Amino acid sequence: MTQKCGLVAIVGAPNAGKSTLVNALVGQKVAIVSPKAQTTRTRLMGIALHGETQMMLLDTPGIFEPNRRLDRAMVQAAWGGAQDADIILFVVDSKAGLGAKVERIIEGLRHRPEPKMLVLNKVDIAAKDKLLVHAARLNEMLDFTDVLMVSAETGDGLDLLKDKIAEYLPEGPWHFPEDQVSDATDRMTAAEITREQLYLQLHAELPYATAIETEKYTERDDGSVEIHQQIKVERDSQKAIVLGKGGARLKQIGSAARAEIAKSLGCRVHLYLHVKVDPKWDEDRGLYRDIGLDWVD
Repeated sequence: MTQKCGLVAIVGAPNAGKSTLVNALVGQKVAIVSPKAQTTRTRLMGIALHGETQMMLLDTPGIFEPNRRLDRAMVQAAWGGAQDADIILFVVDSKAGLGAKVERIIEGLRHRPEPKMLVLNKVDIAAKDKLLVHAARLNEMLDFTDVLMVSAETGDGLDLLKDKIAEYLPEGPWHFPEDQVSDATDRMTAAEITREQLYLQLHAELPYATAIETEKYTERDDGSVEIHQQIKVERDSQKAIVLGKGGARLKQIGSAARAEIAKSLGCRVHLYLHVKVDPKWDEDRGLYRDIGLDWVD
């Protein structure tokens, strides 16, 4: 059979389940996931195989109304990720339904030349009588090539989705080795895993404004990796939350992150975390470069 390979841009509002969908299509975790909206900050490529087709899945930040520089950079990354895609998947939370955020993205997609597929996600928890209503309403707003209903959480509908994606991808050699599942560097993966643990353990307490800066990433002679990361927050009160009583919370975050990073990298990990208050961390050009975002004026 002839090989096929192409770029699939996955766009949607925050919390539509885009990262969970990418992980499910790849068959393992490549993108961090949390209940917190706007967890994904940068363009991350997951690489999935389906028969002779290699799908380069571009998980993009959720598209929302940007208020500050980081927000603008994330939204720009999302729309930029759709450039030159062979097909765009517009992922909609079928439980949440329609709304201003979804309609705003529809307007942004309206004049794009790429084929656009509507993917209604979370059908396992959505009201069944509303699914067809959502699909019909969205199709009235934009002419989609296909409408699929899936659950990235349970896997329902994913085989059909892969079949449909493969139809739109061009013939050509694979761009990545068969066993590669992501284009993220180990350094970036480690920082994302720590950020995920912050969100998972402090979801209700910690605001969106936090970042992970990798100060040192060294491969030791014994095959292990030494990583020094700085958790940046905006206020002293946030630092206290991350540290916890006697530093207990930070130890829990570090322990969970270390185990997850070791699992991802396949080696022993020495992880050192410390917390720094920096009210203007989102004005640091170097940090944008590290997390793969362009500086937006």
